[in-house]
Amino acid sequence: MLVSLNGKVVMVTGSAQRVGRAIMLAFAREGADVIIHHSSSDAKAASAAAEARALGVDALIVKGDYSDPAQIDANFEQIKAHYGRFDVLVNSASILEKADFFDITAESWRRVIDINLNAPFLVTQAAAKLMRDINTTGVIINIADNSGINPIASRAHHSVSKAGLIHLTQVTALALAPYHIRANCIVLGPVLPEPGRSAESWASSEAKLPLRHAGEPDDAARAAVYLATNDYITGAVLNVDGGEGLV
Repeated sequence: MLVSLNGKVVMVTGSAQRVGRAIMLAFAREGADVIIHHSSSDAKAASAAAEARALGVDALIVKGDYSDPAQIDANFEQIKAHYGRFDVLVNSASILEKADFFDITAESWRRVIDINLNAPFLVTQAAAKLMRDINTTGVIINIADNSGINPIASRAHHSVSKAGLIHLTQVTALALAPYHIRANCIVLGPVLPEPGRSAESWASSEAKLPLRHAGEPDDAARAAVYLATNDYITGAVLNVDGGEGLV
């Protein structure tokens, strides 16, 4: 069964810019009120909120460094006071760090795991408590990438964090099913170059894909809306990657 998103409350972490912003706006176009989370992008968050409001929905901006559990708790107090409900969470915020295996410090390991894995767990826990307490049928969507399935040596801590996120999705699906809360994961391929990446390097990545072209942030956004609206899908890992995971 497909469910309407009109009037639902949707939070996308890291939604002031890039892929998170595209996902947030896709939900806004479906009539959902949106929560725009960011950690340091005030101007971009304000413009994202203005863009969402122009679509006729409400938009709340929350700012927090989610490596700090106290800031997650504070943001959810804001959300509860503003909306009093919670329907969909998309864990999109992430950091990407490259390093030789022997050069990864304890600090950098913790930083990546904190943002890419610990934060999604704690945000999911906070969102699910609110969903449970108001007895709503909720949805959790985690954004991973193929390094969580096929490890990349130069991104050891990132790969481990995304592998953990995929498994967290399935644990969450089992744990929260009794509360009618679903959890799914999107595994993204190349949809947006990292800042500073050359056009030549990006073209080289595209050429290696079975489909021979990169995707776009809207590909991720459409997948997130699909997983949020199909109420018979939970524990799924959906590859939106141009076939990257096959090669």
